[in-house]
Amino acid sequence: MFVGEWLRCKDLPDEIAREGRATRLTGHFTEPIGSEPLAKGGAMGPLNGVTIIELAGLGALPYGTLKLADMGADIIRVHPLYEVPAGDKPTERHSEFDRGRRSIAIDLKSADGVALLKRLVEKADVFCEAFRPGVCERLGIGPDDLFACNPKLIYGRLTGWGQEGPLSHTAGHSLNYEAMTGAIGSIGAEGMPPVPMLQVFGDFAGGGLHLAFGVVCALFEAQRSGKGQVIDAAMVDGVMSIFQVFYGMTRTGFHTGPVGTNLFDGGAPFYNVYETGDGKHVTVAPIEAKFYAQLLDKLGIDPASLPDQNDMNGWAEIRAKFAEVFRTKTRDEWSALLEGTDVCYAPVLSFAEAEQHPHNVARGNFVPVEGSVPQLLPAPRLSRTPGELRPTYAYPGCDTESVLAEFGVSTDEIKQLAATTVIAW
Repeated sequence: MFVGEWLRCKDLPDEIAREGRATRLTGHFTEPIGSEPLAKGGAMGPLNGVTIIELAGLGALPYGTLKLADMGADIIRVHPLYEVPAGDKPTERHSEFDRGRRSIAIDLKSADGVALLKRLVEKADVFCEAFRPGVCERLGIGPDDLFACNPKLIYGRLTGWGQEGPLSHTAGHSLNYEAMTGAIGSIGAEGMPPVPMLQVFGDFAGGGLHLAFGVVCALFEAQRSGKGQVIDAAMVDGVMSIFQVFYGMTRTGFHTGPVGTNLFDGGAPFYNVYETGDGKHVTVAPIEAKFYAQLLDKLGIDPASLPDQNDMNGWAEIRAKFAEVFRTKTRDEWSALLEGTDVCYAPVLSFAEAEQHPHNVARGNFVPVEGSVPQLLPAPRLSRTPGELRPTYAYPGCDTESVLAEFGVSTDEIKQLAATTVIAW
């Protein structure tokens, strides 16, 4: 069986030669990456001026709003009072999920706390929550409640199973959503069980990113209609969206074999991971014929000694030959030989190694932060209004006073709300 009809050669654009320090992706490639310090004041990204109120939640929600914060949105996180630390307050600012936002603490189980939140919503653009369906309605802060305060409000709802459906009220985590969609059931070595994927597909890509995408789309539409709307961002839906190409490939016969035998899941020898002589691993992915030919040349393999690249019946023989050759050098020796060529090569790195790789260093991906761990430069990179890193809050509730004052709550009222334990800091 041949897959040549799927493997079409495509010419890549010419490389853009650049010397010296890597640059931001601008029209003229002249602005150095990482040349600006962390912003201390207002953001200048494309979402500058957008105010988002989020209820504190687990990883998926803060990741989605983090992407919006990095692009300039003002994120105000509402914590429950019990999360405000007692006694001496911490000063460290290190959490990825706290970055670029402020924190207030409100008792949303009290009528006064709900009324206070509604006052903030009146001046906000977006409200985001990640409770099970119906929880916010029971608290008196569901969509209808908040639309009454602000008809233009974008109401983002992030859940695992969605706002409706047989499983909508049941508990779950990223692994469950990845399993239900066929995602992890399609990933792994031939004859081996599926492998958990570090929450990437369900929580972050399927959940947080799709919520952020929905928020931006709804904000754009609201500029024309003047009306808000509800975003039902379900992680299970998001995972299926990520894998939509493979649903299509399954229906059209390009991805129908057992796990580990198809083109992109480890079946193809030219899209695979190989162990090196030092027990580490490298990847090669020369799908196109011209890149595959370069790989054979670099590996010192005569093309005539192997079956045709597109002959699936010969893949096992090609894979065995590649495995034999890759075990003759260490990972770093293969990198010295293959990196920077068009054989579609990259070494398999740990997170710590990735931070030190010359390409990632040149692009300024990891930004040192005084008093904290390095932070990732916001992605994607916009040429005129790029995202920027901003400080995190030190602890839940630390900005309660200043945020409420900014929203027009008087000093006396703030003191009264604190005295009656409606707010804390």
